[in-house]
Amino acid sequence: MNIRRSLIALSAFSLPGIAAAQYMPYPPPAYPLPQPPAPVRAEPWMAPPPGVQAPQPWGQTHQAQQPNRRSPALEPIDLPPAIEQGVDMIYIDEELVPRAVQDNQMLHNISFDDWSGAPVDLFVPVNPIYTDLRRALVRYQQRWADLPQIPVAAGPTLKPGMTGERVSMLRQRLGLAAGDKYDPALAAVVKEFQDVHGLKADGIAGAGTIDALNRGAQYYEQLIIINMERAKRLPAPEEQRKYALVDAGSGRLSMWENGRKVDEMKVVVGKAESATPMMAAYIKYASVNPYWNVPPDLVRNLIAPRIVAQGVSYLTEREYQVLSDLSDTATVIDPHSIDWQAVVDGRQEVALRRLPSPANSMGMMKFMLPNYFGIYLHDSPEKEHFTKNELWISNGCVRVEDYKRFASWLFGGYVPKGKDPKVEEEVNLPQPVPVYMTYLTVQPTAGGVRFLEDHYGRDAHLMERFSSRMVAAVQR
Repeated sequence: MNIRRSLIALSAFSLPGIAAAQYMPYPPPAYPLPQPPAPVRAEPWMAPPPGVQAPQPWGQTHQAQQPNRRSPALEPIDLPPAIEQGVDMIYIDEELVPRAVQDNQMLHNISFDDWSGAPVDLFVPVNPIYTDLRRALVRYQQRWADLPQIPVAAGPTLKPGMTGERVSMLRQRLGLAAGDKYDPALAAVVKEFQDVHGLKADGIAGAGTIDALNRGAQYYEQLIIINMERAKRLPAPEEQRKYALVDAGSGRLSMWENGRKVDEMKVVVGKAESATPMMAAYIKYASVNPYWNVPPDLVRNLIAPRIVAQGVSYLTEREYQVLSDLSDTATVIDPHSIDWQAVVDGRQEVALRRLPSPANSMGMMKFMLPNYFGIYLHDSPEKEHFTKNELWISNGCVRVEDYKRFASWLFGGYVPKGKDPKVEEEVNLPQPVPVYMTYLTVQPTAGGVRFLEDHYGRDAHLMERFSSRMVAAVQR
């Protein structure tokens, strides 16, 4: 099977230089190793979705557009055939493609069935997250894979102080001494298992904990492998000295310099039906004091009914403008000239925007990365979502928790301000900064790994498609 059309390849278990040596069970060979092939031009995976005009090569100057949304539920954006959904990343700009992705000739026709356990990607630098996940896989295998992989019978919740046959099975499953008592030692190991596997760490073995145990260690090893593949699509330190990383899996934005994370914050990303795509592009400018162009469905279903009930004062009090269209040459229209009941009924469409203000849904700044999916980062006045960890609720764009901190990092220490607080103004970055948007559902930790919720269902889809091949990979 060709590596570009399969989920994981031998390269998923490869490491550069020193990192690889940690896992090699034998000394490095004394004979010269073969050199990797010369870098090749990456495949044009950024071909636009059907119905969207193709940009110039790698899309660096294409005006952002909203794509047709006709693809399978795995990712609610149309992807080119060469893309492996749920794993691959679309690179809008060619220079953002990591060498680990470009240098794929040596990986062709390698499948899980061929994996021997030895790392082979010794020549291509990788992202630090990839290395951390590789180490996490080894730690996970050492801690959890060597335990007896026996099923625990379903039944009532098991709690400290209980006894019985199912408690004995639970103790055996977690590698504890034989017995039938739910003692503090068992509660501690259950709590540790829960913390690692994304469950409420209360030391009580309910149905969710029993289900996770019965999935077996191989299931979770496969999840780590999937995330290693996603991390391989991220840049190595020497490829991108400064870049931002949006992780829709954890709802975090991190800022990286010279291979080190220098800051991070929460972000609100797309909900499942409008998932934030896995893509990379340059943040080229910021829109200070941005307008908010109201989506047509909100105009029809939310705003127009309120205007019918309250009059056009609803618009003027909230600083909305009715426009002839949403182009750069649009003109302002008198709201009294609109049949708002016709808008409610769907017989008339209206272009509506809200003037810049702290209450504007765009907040005080947008961070623009030209792309044909119409995705960008922006401030948000609704800070309560960050406090409550309601992070998977947007229509695909990314709301940042602290726009000033992010802007200061992008602009090298200062936050640009517009000349007029009621007029949107574009300010170019001193130098474009890459942003990589990925989906990591496994987090490396100091002690090993932690599994996160699969908000977009991508892991489940991939596990269903490639489980047998991954089982062959993780078996020893």
